Amino acid sequence: MTLRSFFGFFFLATNLFGTKLMAQTTSQQAADIIYIHANIYTGVVSDSSFHAVPRAEAMAVRGDRLIAVGSESDVTKLRGPQTNVIDLHGKFVMPGFNDAHMHLTEAGFKKLTVDLTGTRSLQEFQDRLRKRLDTTPRQEWITGSGWDETLWQGSKLPTRWDIDEVVSEHPVFLVRIDGHVAVANTLALKIAHVTLASKDPNGGEIARDGSGEPNGILRETAQELVASLIPPPTPEKHRQAIEAALQDIARSGVTSAQDFSGDNGDSSRANFKILEQLEREGKLSVRISEWLPFNESVETLKQLRDSHAQSDPMLHTGMLKAFMDGSLGSHTSAMLAPFSDDPKNSGLPQYEQAKLNEMAKERVEAGFQLGFHAIGDKAVEMALDAFAEAEKSAHADGVKAQDGSENFRLRVEHAQVTNPAQVERFRELNVIASMQPNHLLTDMHWAMSRLGPQRAAHSYAWAEFENHGVRLAFGTDYPVEPVAPFRGIYAAVTRKSEDGKQEYYPAQKLTIERAIAAYTTGSAYAEFAEKQKGTLASGMLADFVVLDRDLTAIPATQMLGTRVLRTVVGGKTVYEAN
Repeated sequence: MTLRSFFGFFFLATNLFGTKLMAQTTSQQAADIIYIHANIYTGVVSDSSFHAVPRAEAMAVRGDRLIAVGSESDVTKLRGPQTNVIDLHGKFVMPGFNDAHMHLTEAGFKKLTVDLTGTRSLQEFQDRLRKRLDTTPRQEWITGSGWDETLWQGSKLPTRWDIDEVVSEHPVFLVRIDGHVAVANTLALKIAHVTLASKDPNGGEIARDGSGEPNGILRETAQELVASLIPPPTPEKHRQAIEAALQDIARSGVTSAQDFSGDNGDSSRANFKILEQLEREGKLSVRISEWLPFNESVETLKQLRDSHAQSDPMLHTGMLKAFMDGSLGSHTSAMLAPFSDDPKNSGLPQYEQAKLNEMAKERVEAGFQLGFHAIGDKAVEMALDAFAEAEKSAHADGVKAQDGSENFRLRVEHAQVTNPAQVERFRELNVIASMQPNHLLTDMHWAMSRLGPQRAAHSYAWAEFENHGVRLAFGTDYPVEPVAPFRGIYAAVTRKSEDGKQEYYPAQKLTIERAIAAYTTGSAYAEFAEKQKGTLASGMLADFVVLDRDLTAIPATQMLGTRVLRTVVGGKTVYEAN
């Protein structure tokens, strides 16, 4: 038996099968709630094989913690006169999902603006805009998001003239589903003074027609030319958006979210202030680690970090988020070689390497965790080079990570296109691959044309990372994709389209146990929280979800239909199905 296996079994013995001793030592403090007749997948593993994940049939909760997990006969010894006993009738219970990458506020506003998700044609795109006219005062901005031209026949991008056919007396700004491209109508471009003479901003592009006239498409940083002029939402609307997203998250079985909802210091403050208000009112239904914008000054970042206790398990600031590139779907991801279907284009890198390295070193030495959005292989290379420099500098200066170790848990967000040498560097540098497997369900329809077969074989390479000992953390990128984690689980274990008709490099599939771990313990590790959540064992936070089916015992085709019956955060039920 290896040392790791020994400690794994020791952990099981003391935390799962030693509830009788625990019951004796805590007999004077009864449980608040006991769940019985359950099929509990604890998430605790005995070794790296992930095959020996034990089951339990009952759990006891006191306050926000689990105090016993094991057999019903042992756990019910903690029952007192005020204990609430809940019969789960054999339903499947597992640790709550920890979504390692989302945009909560954006998701909420998407529900309050024009939702263009799933439009199958330019005509449907225009029809949804037309409906908004009836409820929008004249000249007020119309905003929306979610369109994806790859779903339309011909995959042709919309233009300002397409919008003008429907809306000409309102400025209009509509963001593509990935957030890296937007289209504006003529009035919006006029207000922003985007003309034939306008120059592309650094890291962005104003798309043009054959005569050089802006056609309404704005890529990457060029979006800000128009977006910066849109009146900010009122605090009431901002809160309404967040509450709408929180309801969606709880319904999906997500108990922890690692969120980026502020792209500058001011928006971060405004967003966090509302989250604090919800927490004070007892209405925050998910644990949130709120990321901060990497580009802000270190002084501003320290102020934001120090404004709220880092020890608060419900809400605190987390890593610093930076964007190395755009997206694969919009041809703005930074590539080492041009796109196979656009041979003159290698994407849009967002940083000069020397400046990035300098900023990364400064922020790591100030005690911040870093997470870099990097989709193309050139963007991944940029991130890894910056991380290597930052770690080298921090180690030389004796700087420690927030847990006192020398592992800063630096992260690459997305890491969709990599090569074997980069995967090995992830391992050498202890970099976490924070990935969203549900993206493959959308991207597999065109990823091959963007990448060609050689690069595609190493794209969305979950198994390749796992097999090289790289930590995986899974999320959804909500609202780019639905927040439901079951789509991601399905994608991770099948690499097939939702109708099962298309398969994408099946060698990169994961087992169900590893996929669940990436969504729970992996995500917890990525935010320095693996000692608090991710597994169901005594002393851990009482964050779990009850499902209508056992994910580990059903055909993969049935995973997509999974229903959440109950979501529990800190012992409190925040969602229960009718």
